[in-house]
Amino acid sequence: MEQSSTTAFVDWLRQVFDNPVADPAWRWGVAADIPEPAPPDCVAYLTWLFEEPESALAPYSDAQINQGLWYLVSASCSNYAFSLIEPGVAWPQRRRGLRAMATLFERLFARRCSSHLLHLDEVGAGPLNPVCYMWWEDFPTRGRPTEPGYAAVDVELLAVMKRALALDSLACQESALHGLGHWQQDYPGVVEQTIDEFLARADGMRPELREYAEYARLGYVQ
Repeated sequence: MEQSSTTAFVDWLRQVFDNPVADPAWRWGVAADIPEPAPPDCVAYLTWLFEEPESALAPYSDAQINQGLWYLVSASCSNYAFSLIEPGVAWPQRRRGLRAMATLFERLFARRCSSHLLHLDEVGAGPLNPVCYMWWEDFPTRGRPTEPGYAAVDVELLAVMKRALALDSLACQESALHGLGHWQQDYPGVVEQTIDEFLARADGMRPELREYAEYARLGYVQ
């Protein structure tokens, strides 16, 4: 990677993550109203971040990372996630970025989120749990199986949820079920099969998570 590209990426990381932790969060303030890179750069930065979260996010606390990721994934805060969905950037680059989300779940959320269920508002959850749990709630798309331009995006996102569901992480499993529940209406067969496979292989699962999975299988999640 060229030095200039690395410098630009590090500067971008500081802009997104090097912010004080506050309530209301930085992303809701005037400071978050900043110019965004062009869509190809958005895709490149997101992909880099998702593929190498350990090194990219090493300088920041879990609470800062939670704020920054929420800013990136939520359409209420920014347009970054649209760069991965909309056809303004070549598909191979966007596909790599979408697939890299599975790496983010594996190398960040699975390792640093606590074993709490947020759909039950369990007390003591770690700082990263909220954005992990709400990832698919805030990611600005749902299944669009009848739209040819988006069907390939759907395939990749459903695959990310399936990979996250397979991780040995309560937080990632809950997040994946949350997402699959929202996508059940458009992809009932895929969702039901994915959750059935999960339930069949999951020994010693918390009864609360099993119940949540059964509801998600039917599309009953909030």
